[in-house]
Amino acid sequence: MDIQAAMTEMGRSARAAARVLASSSVERRNEALLQIRAAIAADRDAILAANERDLEQGRESGLEAALLDRLALTPAQLDVLEEGLSQVAALPDPIGAVSDMRKMPSGIDVGTMRVPLGVIGMIYESRPNVTIEAASLCLKAGNAVILRGGSEAIHCNKRLGDSLAAGLSAAGLPVEAAQVVPVVDRAAVGALLTMPAYIDMVVPRGGKGLIERVAAESKVPVLAHLDGICHVYVDADADRDKAHRIAFNAKTQRYGTCNTMETLLVARAQAEMLPGLVTALQAEGVEVRGCEACRQVAPDITVDAIEADWSTEYLAPILSVKMVDDVDEAMSHIARYGSNHTESIVTENARTAERFLREVDSGSVMHNVSTRFADGFEYGLGAEIGISTGKLHARGPVGLEGLTSRKYIVKGDGHTRQ
Repeated sequence: MDIQAAMTEMGRSARAAARVLASSSVERRNEALLQIRAAIAADRDAILAANERDLEQGRESGLEAALLDRLALTPAQLDVLEEGLSQVAALPDPIGAVSDMRKMPSGIDVGTMRVPLGVIGMIYESRPNVTIEAASLCLKAGNAVILRGGSEAIHCNKRLGDSLAAGLSAAGLPVEAAQVVPVVDRAAVGALLTMPAYIDMVVPRGGKGLIERVAAESKVPVLAHLDGICHVYVDADADRDKAHRIAFNAKTQRYGTCNTMETLLVARAQAEMLPGLVTALQAEGVEVRGCEACRQVAPDITVDAIEADWSTEYLAPILSVKMVDDVDEAMSHIARYGSNHTESIVTENARTAERFLREVDSGSVMHNVSTRFADGFEYGLGAEIGISTGKLHARGPVGLEGLTSRKYIVKGDGHTRQ
């Protein structure tokens, strides 16, 4: 197969489909989402069987536990996908919304209108749920999407692609509006990155190697994050029971996700809570790595935290713990080692919390909340196309608005410039 030619044809047909989507009614796009949901519901057994086939191949090839966790698609996760489609369908139409109309001294009226970006290229690893989440958001926002999942999820992704095509066709929209790349050849990624005539934005989701490759090779604008080095800081004024629950959940609720806590920062005034928390984490199977001060307080910590730990995204049952003097030292540590993804402070001091929320420079900054809530579904976006740690265009969980641009709308009545 000529990969470049095949990808070029996918891009050309996606561009044509994007023009149809941009002019379609929100009712038609919502109907497509609901029809996709119905297609998934009707094909659940086959989708789960395809996922199990991928998992079997992953286990045989020696995939790490964190990657297998991301690859798995359970019946409960299918339920979430179906609910996400309904949520996205229920969201307001982002396209054509006019805002900030104002009368200028010249007499003209000026405002902005939300418009689709055009064609989105999704490049992702493992998680087959991304196939549906990304497609639902792109379609709702009037964008066509080309979905290039990892080779480890090819069978499930192709099956989900069938559901996308069935739903679009049932709603009278072109099936080329959401296409799954049917080959695992890495050349398909290279082709996707070098088609600015057909692709308007690339969104990579996966490991550091993938993100770095996309950022280095893409001739198309990229919306991405490199790492999810998330922190929870337990402040001197924290409620200890609350801090215990939040830290435990932020680490153990799921290990292989980008919003899982990787470093716990504890104020010296809260040192007494460490032994109990460490015991609970270790009972859950978490390896705790601590600084010298932490190990003195909690002798069950037998692994030294080294410099590299502070800048490592484990995606595994491993946690680094550091003792800090106060919120200033905690924020300095986050600024030095964090990845601008998600940070949370646990405190009952409203003033300290406001400082943390205002001064910490990350896509999501939280107060008395587990970092695991940094998620488009939990934020009411229905789903997310990714979590951006950059500062331009969109930041944090990216939903519908992040998949649109704007144009200026100018109205007058025969006005000419003097």
